[in-house]
Amino acid sequence: MQKENNTAVPSAATARIRHRKRSSEVGPEPSKANGGNLLVDDRNKYKSMWIRTNSTVWMIGGFALIVYLGHLYITAMVVVIQIFMAKELFNLLRKAHEDRHLPGFRLLNWHFFFTVMLFVYGRLLSQPLVNTVTSNKFLDQFVSSLVKYQMAISYFSYIAGFMWFILTLKKKMYKYQFGQYAWTHMILIVVFTQSSFTVANIFEGIFWFLLPASLIVINDIFAYIFGFFFGRTPLIKLSPKKTWEGFIGASVTTIISAFVLANILGRFQWLTCPRKDLSTGWLQCDPGPLFKPEHYTLPGWISQWFAWKEISILPVQWHALCFGLFASIIAPFGGFFASGFKRAFKIKDFGDSIPGHGGITDRMDCQMVMAVFAYIYHQSFVVREGISVEMVLDQILKNLTFEEQQTLFMKLRQILQERLGHS
Repeated sequence: MQKENNTAVPSAATARIRHRKRSSEVGPEPSKANGGNLLVDDRNKYKSMWIRTNSTVWMIGGFALIVYLGHLYITAMVVVIQIFMAKELFNLLRKAHEDRHLPGFRLLNWHFFFTVMLFVYGRLLSQPLVNTVTSNKFLDQFVSSLVKYQMAISYFSYIAGFMWFILTLKKKMYKYQFGQYAWTHMILIVVFTQSSFTVANIFEGIFWFLLPASLIVINDIFAYIFGFFFGRTPLIKLSPKKTWEGFIGASVTTIISAFVLANILGRFQWLTCPRKDLSTGWLQCDPGPLFKPEHYTLPGWISQWFAWKEISILPVQWHALCFGLFASIIAPFGGFFASGFKRAFKIKDFGDSIPGHGGITDRMDCQMVMAVFAYIYHQSFVVREGISVEMVLDQILKNLTFEEQQTLFMKLRQILQERLGHS
């Protein structure tokens, strides 16, 4: 009898331990505890909405101020966002116990990060930088040398990091270290691929950055609003709070907003003009046919109901409809991918830097997809084919020394004078 009692005690303790283990692994879903998966059934939804709205207002206000300041400040904002995204993603697979045995290993991640940043931004901003310092002969020669050897500097910096990694390998830590090495490179690909397209869009004209980014924000806001008040039908299992009502309502709103917003933004030259240097002054240029209004006469029956007899539409508004379609139908899949990614790592958000939204990466998932599409669409369907004067000048300033540029100028002047003489 005593033996049976003794065996019963350990079995009860074992059951309690197993119960605690199961609880820590699975855990109740907060949404179910609050009344259901859908946002419309969440008992704390109004508190969550207030926090989210407050953060959104601050973010939009700060974003508007940075856009107003110009190209260079927007690029700086992109760099800051990159750093926060990298920090959040680096921490996903970080293990404190292993890191204690690898002093300086985290520093190696940032070495690779800034090396890739030097390579990417060196390629993107080399020509604007050269154009900025052309008036100063010393700076022009110095910057031209940096641009010429920028790829070699980036390569040897990466090789230094590669050797640093090899020399820090420790026995019994190989798997963790190589896992971190691969994870770091994947993060760099994800972060810098989208940001390089984003910066390229900025220098093509703030319009080509601001419109796609704004459409993602509009889609996100109205998906939340429609889901908040009307959401009843789940959309996808990866995101239990996403609903068909929110998806459809946001899609219609985004497409309409794209058409209207393109008309508003397209009337400001400082938004539509491309930036060829790194100065911060206001821009003026020939807006081009895309941003020149075309007038359409309305049918008589419309004039009877409204005061308008004709409307003016910018040709770029038709392109904006494609942006709206992509932002409302395709770009949300970036969010679904991020949701699945977070489920794989059993986390709710990538970070907690933005109250009510999570981390910076949580806000950038759809923006990454949209930025790449905006650049490819602009280069494929908007930019005119052929060689332009600006393209030739860019190549001359980028690839010829100051003396070679002078020689070219003298020969070109001689050729033009001969042609004028014959005519």
